[in-house]
Amino acid sequence: MRAPHGNDFAASPNVTYTLSTAVSSELEIRKSRFIAHAIPVADRDAAMAELRRLRAENPTATHVCWALLAGGQSGMSDDGEPSGTAGRPILEVLRHHDLDGVLAAVVRYYGGVKLGAGGLVRAYTDAIARVLQDAPRVERIAQTLLTVEISYPDEARVRRWIEQEAYTLADSAYEMEVRLTVSLPVTAVEKARDALRDMTQGRAVFPEQD
Repeated sequence: MRAPHGNDFAASPNVTYTLSTAVSSELEIRKSRFIAHAIPVADRDAAMAELRRLRAENPTATHVCWALLAGGQSGMSDDGEPSGTAGRPILEVLRHHDLDGVLAAVVRYYGGVKLGAGGLVRAYTDAIARVLQDAPRVERIAQTLLTVEISYPDEARVRRWIEQEAYTLADSAYEMEVRLTVSLPVTAVEKARDALRDMTQGRAVFPEQD
């Protein structure tokens, strides 16, 4: 599927998108600087790490306001701005663009002129909308976990298959059998089960099916 870009982005109600790379832009409103960042992140922990980086890079900023959508994890912060004037507008822009796995943050340097609540909402909305206008989007494919129990002689073969398919080994346990938990796209689960049964001559067992 072609990744939408700029004005030819068309959302589907069943599809979400993330960004292929981080983007930023700056907007000046009545002497205040609003530096907007949109950053692809895997989860909330990654988002918090990015926020720490932004604060470290902007130690004299008045506010670092943000919103996050990431795999069902959401959050937002006005960071000292009047309640509802920063985090919520940023979050609504992310939702409008059907984005997931994205942290949106706006670093504000106060210019000495108060904008009022309505002005702040418009400023934060415009800052994020502008940075997302031409941001490179890619379809986000939901991931899931598949656990398989195999015999010890089959382990090396299965590990090679995980690597060849570019899946992620999320966990492993060794008891009577080897238990491997694999992170892979939701759409690939059935094909993966079939492949694991074939390469182990039917010995692979999937505990969640029992």
